[in-house]
Amino acid sequence: MHSSNKPLFDAVVAKSSLKQEVYANTLVAFNEFKKQTVSLTEDYSKTIKQTKWPIPFEYKDRGTFEFELKFGSDILIFFMHTNVFEFSRDHEVMKTSYIKKDKERSYCGIIHIFNFLADSFRYNRSNDIGYLIGRIFVNRESHYFIEGKREIGLLYNNFPTSILDHQTIKTIISSAIEYTINFDLLTPPYDNMKEVTVMEMQTTLDNLQMRTGKRLGFRFQEDTI
Repeated sequence: MHSSNKPLFDAVVAKSSLKQEVYANTLVAFNEFKKQTVSLTEDYSKTIKQTKWPIPFEYKDRGTFEFELKFGSDILIFFMHTNVFEFSRDHEVMKTSYIKKDKERSYCGIIHIFNFLADSFRYNRSNDIGYLIGRIFVNRESHYFIEGKREIGLLYNNFPTSILDHQTIKTIISSAIEYTINFDLLTPPYDNMKEVTVMEMQTTLDNLQMRTGKRLGFRFQEDTI
């Protein structure tokens, strides 16, 4: 007997299959990010033999969907979201012929790149803040689009033609590092720091409520320095 619900079931299968394909492709890309980051740390250890001060350049796997790269006083955390997203109708990529020819190309997995101060983790300063410096959208055809800051966001935004291969991933990682080392810690505004409670002063430095961030007191999205 033919079920009257078959069109509905077919739609469920089609959409779920598409999302599974995008997810699997994004995970392959994320594992390549891990691989290229490990390779970069190995190259660092071979190239930099001795410095006056110990300068870390270390990879740490934090699970299937997360890893970190610690260098100098900074940490980059790469995080893959487990869900699949579609660009909003107003997004520029939706206006391209590449998407108009096949709307399923607009479904993407996302890999985020966050920047934190290494000392925030070292001293367990849970009130410190980090910054999203880039996010990579990957579709089922391994085309990608990046939204991000300066070195990251300006170079990789041609979704119809950009393919996420191992060389591109190496370049993205290098660009994220370059942006981070040029994104310096600024002194917070005086008015933000002039008052402190007795309890805050009595709290250990590890948990001090004075938050630290590279642009604390400024709107990061307007950062042009």
